[in-house]
Parts: sequence; C-alpha cells; structure tokens
Amino acid sequence: MMKRTALFEIHRSLNAKLVDFSGFEMPVQYKSIRDEHLAVRHHAGLFDVSHMGEVLLKGERSREVLQELTVNDVWSLKPGKAQYTVMCREHGGIVDDLLIYCLSEMEFMLVINASNIEKDFNWILEVNDGRAEISNISDEIALIALQGPRSTEILSKITDDKPGDIPAFEFRSMQISEYENVLVSATGYTGEKGYELYCNIRHINVCNLWENIMAAGEEFGITPCGLGARDTLRLEAGLALYGNDITEETTPLEGRLGWLVKWDKGDFIGKESLLKQKKEGVKRKLFGLEMEEKKRIPRAGYPILNSKKEEAGTVTSGGLSVILNKGIAMGYLPADMKVGDEVFICIRDKAFPCKIVKLPFYNRKS
Repeated sequence: MMKRTALFEIHRSLNAKLVDFSGFEMPVQYKSIRDEHLAVRHHAGLFDVSHMGEVLLKGERSREVLQELTVNDVWSLKPGKAQYTVMCREHGGIVDDLLIYCLSEMEFMLVINASNIEKDFNWILEVNDGRAEISNISDEIALIALQGPRSTEILSKITDDKPGDIPAFEFRSMQISEYENVLVSATGYTGEKGYELYCNIRHINVCNLWENIMAAGEEFGITPCGLGARDTLRLEAGLALYGNDITEETTPLEGRLGWLVKWDKGDFIGKESLLKQKKEGVKRKLFGLEMEEKKRIPRAGYPILNSKKEEAGTVTSGGLSVILNKGIAMGYLPADMKVGDEVFICIRDKAFPCKIVKLPFYNRKS
C-alpha cells in the first residue's frame, strides 16, 4: 500500500497522473511536463514535496552530533538560517544530501530524501549514541514548494509578512493566509527564486492553503507542477539527485560537492578518507554534457564514450532541456577531462556526439 500525502485529494481532483515514488503515490504531471517546466521558468509553479523526510534533533549536544555527522560547519549556523550539506560513511561515500534548519541554538530540523528516510534515521541514531533527543516527524509535516520569478508577489498577497525580505537559505515563521507558524524558507530545487513552506498538518489545513496559494497566483500564471517538471528543472540547474548523481559509491569531491566540505572544522565522519582522496586526486568527476544533435535525448544508464569511442563513463541523469531545446546529461568521467572536450553518448547502440559543458546548463541572470 503506497503512502499518500495530505494533498492527495487535491492531486486527484486535478486529474494528476499518479505514480509510485519512493513508496508515495505522487503526481508526476498534471497536464504537461513541458508546460509546467515553462511556468516555473517564466511565472510560478506549486509543488507537493511532502514525501521528503524531516528529523528533529534537540538538546545541548545536538550541534556536536551534527558537526560529526555532516561535512559542512554546523557551528556557523545561527537561528533562522539553513545549510545544505551531506552525510558520509567512513569511506567518504554519501549517505544523503540534506538541509539543516537551525530552529534555535539547541534545536535543528534535518530535511532528507524520501527514499532514504529509514536509512538516514537509523544512521543518525547510530552516530548520535544517545547524546541528543531525536525524532522522526516526517508524517507530521506537509511541504509545499512555490517556485518561479513571480513567487514573491504571489505569497505576498496572502500574508502581512514580507517573504521577499528573506535572504537565500534563511527562513521565517509566518502567518500565511489564516494559518500561523508556517515555516517559510527561501530555498528550492529548480534554479529559480522561490519558497518552501513547512506545515504541521495537525494545525494547518494544507489543502486549503494550497488552494489559497493557487487563487493568489492565478493572475500571475501559477501552475500546479508534478515530479516530472521538478526533475527537468533541477537537471537544467545542474542540481544532483540522490540515487542517480550521488550515492554511497560517490564522494562529495567526485560529485562536485567538495565546496561543502569544511576541512578545518574538526573531525567528522569520512574526513580521513576524503583527505586521502583530496591529496591523491580524484580519478573521476561529475560532468555536464550537451548533445550536439537536438533530437537526441540521453537517459540515465546510457554509456558515455571518449573521443576514441572507448567506454569512459555512464549517464547518471539525462533528458530534454526545455529551455535549451536539446538533450542534456550529467555523468561521471575521468577527472582529467575538461569543459569543451567532445565525447559520445550511446543511444540505442549508436554513438552520438556531445560536448562537456560547464554546469549549470541554465542559470537565471536576473
């Protein structure tokens, strides 16, 4: 039996195409992935991402636990700020990528991937070893993502607060519509300006809140968006997907996440292995690829060949860039390769040329 989010009846009423995603019955699209993608790029889109997991850490030693658990510097986090980071195993492989929200000096909320909730929670408990109070609150939290250049105007119509004043990777508790204590975060997974709204379903009618946001956004071209557009948007923005682009078999240094690792913060799990890899140099890295023929669409699992047409790697994420109107992909290749190099992707046993390009594929200029 698949799980359903608090917004399931909304999706059904909109005739969404529903699929099994990490054990949740989720909307992959409503009408068209392309139209939903363009709505987010040009106007605004509203996503149900309530399948994501949330874990609370409380207590005087909670920051100490997180400092050991993750590669970024948790001591730099102040209340009202969020931090992107990863958890690693001792060998440097990535357990998960996540956001840490500093709710107070001694209380933190971790937002983790839906497919990893049980694995992550058990890993956190193991590392914690009784030092902090830990609880899995995933079933209590609904998460709505309002993304796109008109998102601030839309949200401002249903609050007396000022969401536009929230800097990137910060959050505030706000009254949105008639609902108090909505955690509004200036974060997202689309490459656009936007917000993620965390709602406790015991106190907030999230279906009503969704409808109020949609009504406020009607004049701005808001569109309900499914996981299909979420994936095409994040790929254009060059954002990694756990399970595809980063896994326990990849390290932050290989996966273009080395900037997260704060070497001078003290000990953390995986540091010794990562230092060794840094010293010796990585043998492979995650690269961006653009097809030279517009009609060729790469998909995850397709082989990547070097200039001599020898197998050199595998596509980890791929698809059609709606904005560029060409196939794009990410995949691991030998670390000595560089932007501008020509390689090939095998599509149905034929090799088609593509170039290594700088990520992200798409970046909003203003």
